[in-house]
Amino acid sequence: MKQNRLLLSILLLFATHMFAQTEDDGDYIEFNDRRNVVHGVYLGLGTYFGEIDGESTYHGHFKIAYVANQQVEVGFAAVGFYSQQNLPLNAFENLDFAGGYGGLHIEPILFGKSKINLSFPIMLGAGAVIYVEDNNRDVDIDFDRNEWDEIFVVEPGLNLLFNLSRYVQLEAGMRYRFSSKVDLAPNRLKNINGFSAGFGIKVGVFNMGRNRYKKHLSNE
Repeated sequence: MKQNRLLLSILLLFATHMFAQTEDDGDYIEFNDRRNVVHGVYLGLGTYFGEIDGESTYHGHFKIAYVANQQVEVGFAAVGFYSQQNLPLNAFENLDFAGGYGGLHIEPILFGKSKINLSFPIMLGAGAVIYVEDNNRDVDIDFDRNEWDEIFVVEPGLNLLFNLSRYVQLEAGMRYRFSSKVDLAPNRLKNINGFSAGFGIKVGVFNMGRNRYKKHLSNE
């Protein structure tokens, strides 16, 4: 008799627990979308310091890109640079070197879900370069000289990315620029190959999706 009462009590407890769980599950739906692709987009600005033909060169970078699942970026990048070549033109003026280029930006990302990521950007682009007159630090671009030259550029690099928030990311890295031949008088510069290193900031939305695990049906 006692065994029957004990068994009945266990069955009642089990039934009560199942009923309560059914009531709870009736108000919620559970799912996991961690495997969904997470989209992102950003604008980026950066400043880099490097060299062309052994002389100091300053770069300004601009990027706009789409980020797929925090694993790869695809977009457009543009670079403007100024190189202090100090080539003597006459007794009063020297020639420096400047230019810009832009094109396709691709950046595979490792450890994209972590606070700190490692990435391998590469840029494929084209642009133009010109000598500029430096008269006691008063820079003058003389368009009458008609000495623009077109260039093609491949620029691979290595970046560390720091995710400050869902909307802001910092980057620090280095890159090496390979260019086509430069043909400009006085013909000292054969190309604009060279290393550069610096940092930048990206502002946008790097995770447009949310990983949700339980949602109340009354919100639908």
